[in-house]
Amino acid sequence: MNCVLPMPYSCTYSRFYALSRNSETSSWSWITPNLQIQSNSSSNTHTHTHTHTQLYSYSLCVPFFSRCFISIMMILNTTSSLCDSSSKFSNVAHPLPLSAFRATASTGVIWSRNASGKSSVSGFSSKVKGSDMKHKSTYVHSQRTEDIVVEDEVKVMSETSPALKSIPGLPNPLGVSITENGINFALFSQHATSVTLCLLLPDRGSNASPKDGMIELKLDPHANKTGDIWHICVQELPRSNVIYGYRVDGPQDWHQGHRFDNSDVLIDPYAKLIEGRRIFGDASDRFSKLYGTYDFSSLPFDWGENYAQPNIPEKNLVVYEMNVRAFTADKSSGLEQDIRGSYLGLIEKIPHLLELGINAVELLPVFEFDEFEFQRRPNPRDHMINTWGYSTINFFAPMTRYASAGGGPIGASQEFKEMVKALHLAGIEVILDVVYNHTNEADDKNPYTTSFRGIDNKIYYMVDDNGQLLNFSGCGNTLNCNHPVVMELILDSLRHWVTEYHVDGFRFDLASVLCRGTDGSPLDAPPLIRSIAKDSILSRCKIIAEPWDCGGLYLVGKFPNWDRWAEWNGMYRDDMRRFIKGDIGMKGGFATRVAGSADLYKVNKRKPYHGVNFVIAHDGFTLYDLVSYNYKHNDANGEGGNDGSNDNLSWNCGYEGETSDANIKALRFRQMKNFHLALMVSQGVPMMLMGDEYGHTRYGNNNSYGHDTDLNHFQWGKLDARKNDCFRFFAEVIKFRQKNKVFRQEYFIGKEEITWHEDNWDNYESRFIAFTLHDGDEGDIYLAFNAHDYFVKVPIPSPPQKRHWFRVVDTNLESPNDMVPEGVTGIGDTYNVAPYSSILLQAKP
Repeated sequence: MNCVLPMPYSCTYSRFYALSRNSETSSWSWITPNLQIQSNSSSNTHTHTHTHTQLYSYSLCVPFFSRCFISIMMILNTTSSLCDSSSKFSNVAHPLPLSAFRATASTGVIWSRNASGKSSVSGFSSKVKGSDMKHKSTYVHSQRTEDIVVEDEVKVMSETSPALKSIPGLPNPLGVSITENGINFALFSQHATSVTLCLLLPDRGSNASPKDGMIELKLDPHANKTGDIWHICVQELPRSNVIYGYRVDGPQDWHQGHRFDNSDVLIDPYAKLIEGRRIFGDASDRFSKLYGTYDFSSLPFDWGENYAQPNIPEKNLVVYEMNVRAFTADKSSGLEQDIRGSYLGLIEKIPHLLELGINAVELLPVFEFDEFEFQRRPNPRDHMINTWGYSTINFFAPMTRYASAGGGPIGASQEFKEMVKALHLAGIEVILDVVYNHTNEADDKNPYTTSFRGIDNKIYYMVDDNGQLLNFSGCGNTLNCNHPVVMELILDSLRHWVTEYHVDGFRFDLASVLCRGTDGSPLDAPPLIRSIAKDSILSRCKIIAEPWDCGGLYLVGKFPNWDRWAEWNGMYRDDMRRFIKGDIGMKGGFATRVAGSADLYKVNKRKPYHGVNFVIAHDGFTLYDLVSYNYKHNDANGEGGNDGSNDNLSWNCGYEGETSDANIKALRFRQMKNFHLALMVSQGVPMMLMGDEYGHTRYGNNNSYGHDTDLNHFQWGKLDARKNDCFRFFAEVIKFRQKNKVFRQEYFIGKEEITWHEDNWDNYESRFIAFTLHDGDEGDIYLAFNAHDYFVKVPIPSPPQKRHWFRVVDTNLESPNDMVPEGVTGIGDTYNVAPYSSILLQAKP
């Protein structure tokens, strides 16, 4: 029951009542239900006593104040329907005390329910000064009756900000949702003692700006909290373009893991859209804050009548790792400036992807991140702009500044869907690189508090016994992934991207973090990993782990998988690099990797395609740099060369960096082709890096995450210059793989599928290997790789009956003879394989 004074009067009232529930009849009745109101706003005293039985809700007007009413409302549903007027009290087995659901004047929430069951709501102060509240509640459960007794005293004073109509709201779903009563806000925080909803409304249809000031609604923990979820339903809010966030306060005990600071307006972890700076890299607005927003106004996205997701079998995938912004940000893309570096820009370049022959893109992070995070304070990296995006602010919102022309969060959501739809129509799947191992909020020394840290640090992050952040991510914090609340957040996020945006799969950055318990110790059967594998909505998705972290938990070939999880095969990368650059003792390792890494994945029901093979990825050298640099050159990063890996397994082919020496340049190109051919003929899923198809260079920088320049940007002019040699070779080899199922086996190959032409396995110095893949339908394929610095004359086995050998690939030859899809006849009994080169022969009629 509440006494409400919309006028700035002072009123004190007391109330005493009890409720009794008969457990057999499920009926409720009042026990000595006397109500007494006393006003001290004048010298006169008015007292009103009311007795009523068999009543669950009523409103009472006090004669002295024509604008004052008193309401009593019972909410007895202990689960979710706290503001639903259709809730049936008879179904409640164990009612919570009424004080747990009471709305008080200090929250800006004034509401009542009359005897007909209809709710009435009126506006009051959304920010009240001078409030003094006392709450006392007692409830007793017995076998046949359950009694609730509540005594309250509330003092209310002046109105200081615009009125909003609100009711306590629902605890589910988390985030923002639209109900028949209004816009519902729900936030989890187990340890918070105070939560304030901050709102900024659009002015006359325009977008709101936080500079205009925010309306604050302080939530009463008795009325607006169910369990650990704080909630409120605000009526008559606009259906879109409302900016919102939370101020959260709680214990200040640092050594218990708490980091509360109610001076920050925090982003809702479940916000579906993020508003703030709208132009990527706009330095004039670099220190602006980001906030949550929502959109219940837009019509459902039209995916089209003939739309269907590609649903490509994993064994047939060829993955192209790419960055949305870097793909078209450069002027050489030829696109209008407004769409460079955007989701729409990627759509414009789909023809290039089709010409290359890939059928899946793995997008570097597209969750909301702050590209200016390095510039918040003076530091050696304050000249850099985060272009890779491995610093998530929110797990549900697409990166706002990837929208074209500053289109904002709603535009970003719409254009992301347009991009996915266009890629799907082209037969290309969309895999997202997702970062659930840490967030942008950094460490305790230099925190960047935007959300989780201020809402409930001890829940969302791993902390040690002294309340200090654990750091298995290398980025200052580690998400507490296997805590039930955090696990559900991650699952809800993944489902959102599948159902709302139709993505086809996920690659999990530093996924070994997801295999750690709440104390950081490794788990044999991590609940989150299992839940992702077994989830019905995620069942059709590709799920790929980067099976290591920065705490030393290396799980390549041992990642908990439930026969569903695939892995980035880091051992493939290392063994391939060593063999092709000519390291001794690597022939056996090369053979194992080409054949599908059975030593790693032939366990239970796992398949070759559970290994994602790669030589190059976004972090590390590009393919061109792998054959051009022995050492990293990271001075531009501002960390004195201390960042990035020192162990690159690279070879510069005789000269460090750029050179005009024709022989060295030819050798480098030959090595690039060797790597690409080996990748595309290996069992498993091949993945290549954006730009390698023309030989993109970062000039030896193997950690270029902070450069929004041509260091990372796709150079379309260079592509045009290499279209007839490098690009042509890469594209034709990819297409050759797709045409020949012998490279895409469902099961691990054995003696019937492969013949090794080798009797010299024990020769540690041998750097030559040859083998034949057998396919009775399409014809055998013979391959040889020579990593010696001299020619090797090798005998060619006899082809199957009624077939002849055709030379398809010889990386020693110049374009277009280095790759001839239809093959070249005239292959004899032997073949002279050039130094640092490889060949592919196909048996044809």
